[in-house]
Amino acid sequence: MHDLIDFLRNLLKSEHQQALIAQFGYPLLAGIVFAETGLLVGFFLPGDSLLFSAGVVAAAGHLNILVLNVLLIAMAILGDAVGYGIGRYFGAKLYEREQTFFFRKDHLIATREFYEKHGGKTIVIARFMPFARTFAPVVAGIAQMPYARFLSYNVFGGIGWVTSMSLLGYFLGQRLGAKNTERMVYLIIVFSLLPVVIGYLRNKKSPATPSA
Repeated sequence: MHDLIDFLRNLLKSEHQQALIAQFGYPLLAGIVFAETGLLVGFFLPGDSLLFSAGVVAAAGHLNILVLNVLLIAMAILGDAVGYGIGRYFGAKLYEREQTFFFRKDHLIATREFYEKHGGKTIVIARFMPFARTFAPVVAGIAQMPYARFLSYNVFGGIGWVTSMSLLGYFLGQRLGAKNTERMVYLIIVFSLLPVVIGYLRNKKSPATPSA
């Protein structure tokens, strides 16, 4: 357990991400992308920065950028499908569960409020929002969104999220080198958190209004 905690701590640090990705490769990336999008316990995983770092590692020749994108797009789509299934199966009972370290009810409620305001677009937008991307498909399942509609948002969002983050890392890695891209990881973390902060401030000023 102690080794797992140390591993996760290193994974959250940008200076260690690229070394871990180069060492564990595709299985590590596939597992994390799936867990963050498909399992309720994956809300704390560093999806945006990890995809960027994966692109940098691919630029250094340790991974194939095409294989990387095909694999992780599939995992992102599959993860959201599983999250949707969890919401569909357990329904509104999830809102009644007590919050624990592994189940963040507050993030689930916040995502529901975001969904009520933005509707199906939430599935795409949430891909680029930490925490929300874990709970958005669950909320869609609870809301009984028609699966065909959910799938279209899921595919579009999964492709957009994975390719934008990984290709940004890949092209910058080619031009700047791995060492010079470390600060970019921090910028990506900051920018990915901005929608969460802005949404929180807006919700404090005015209540969300449900969308049709």
